[in-house]
Amino acid sequence: MGPVDYLVIEFPGNRMTGEAFPLLVDLADRAVIRIIDLAFVRKETDGSVSGLELRDLGDEVDLSVFEGASSGVLDQGDLEEAANALEPGNAAAVLVYENLWAAPLARALRRSGAQLVASGRVPVQDLLAALEATDETVPPGGSAAA
Repeated sequence: MGPVDYLVIEFPGNRMTGEAFPLLVDLADRAVIRIIDLAFVRKETDGSVSGLELRDLGDEVDLSVFEGASSGVLDQGDLEEAANALEPGNAAAVLVYENLWAAPLARALRRSGAQLVASGRVPVQDLLAALEATDETVPPGGSAAA
């Protein structure tokens, strides 16, 4: 198996446009990722949390392609924990996926006795700020000193 990650994607006001869902399907179709679990949760204005079925999300977005995209990995406790990150009145998609692209690398590393000892993710805002700061240190027409 490749590394398994999760995402909690908040939709303010419970509004899902569906624009990103075809891109998620494309990643799965091209075997870049394998969707292990996909669930939806809503945090009410009183702070209570409820799971949502695909049919509960309305007719504005066709999510039928995701029917059955549930392995049971996510339980109610996971959905409640994910909802802690949400603002009241918003919904979220909770996605658990395997990085299939990394599976061959992971197998080769395990065969050689290597092991992953740390991992993380650099927030996009931090990366953009660092790149912007780097650009500011480069004189026009010049290059940054190493």
